[in-house]
Amino acid sequence: MPVKQAEFIVSNSDPALCPAPDRPEYAFIGRSNVGKSSLINMLTGRHSLAKISGKPGKTQLINHFIIDNEWYLVDLPGYGYAQVSKSEREKFAGLINGYLTSRPNLLCIFVLVDSRIPPQKLDLDFMINLGDRGLPFVIVFTKTEKLGVTKLQAMLETYRARLLETWEEVPQWFITSAVTATGREEILDFIRPLNDEFKTNERVPIRKLKKE
Repeated sequence: MPVKQAEFIVSNSDPALCPAPDRPEYAFIGRSNVGKSSLINMLTGRHSLAKISGKPGKTQLINHFIIDNEWYLVDLPGYGYAQVSKSEREKFAGLINGYLTSRPNLLCIFVLVDSRIPPQKLDLDFMINLGDRGLPFVIVFTKTEKLGVTKLQAMLETYRARLLETWEEVPQWFITSAVTATGREEILDFIRPLNDEFKTNERVPIRKLKKE
């Protein structure tokens, strides 16, 4: 599913001011400096659609982009950026939570994870929180071009084992690289049928947490 057109719509700090929920919507979120802007630009084929910065924590608003006049791509603030005040972190958390729980057209959340680092409690807890609230998500491993095949497979096995400590099944994931465009077709092909299902008001099934 090639992207023919991608346009910025609006940035805001109030979920109530987001565009009308009249199109399917997909949110991208992850720890600060996970490579989110680069991934968004790679997916859309636009080099500067999402602003890339060497300074973590640059995204501080809800950013809406419209893709092919058919669906919304949403760039959310990163989480886990330590070099801001506690009140700022709480503000971002409230903004993210308010957005995630108020958009009836939000079909899936793409949780970005840096493939170069071991499983992080902050990422795992964020996924559990999504599952507890019944919010559908998938995992996107970024910056995989920096790993060799052997290291990548070892990382995936480590992550799989860690996830199965909590989940009955491993949530769906994608292997990506903004440098080589790895994963672009897979993610866009994942989105296409969900756009079709949007007309029936069906939501993506989520993975269940392990029973106590």
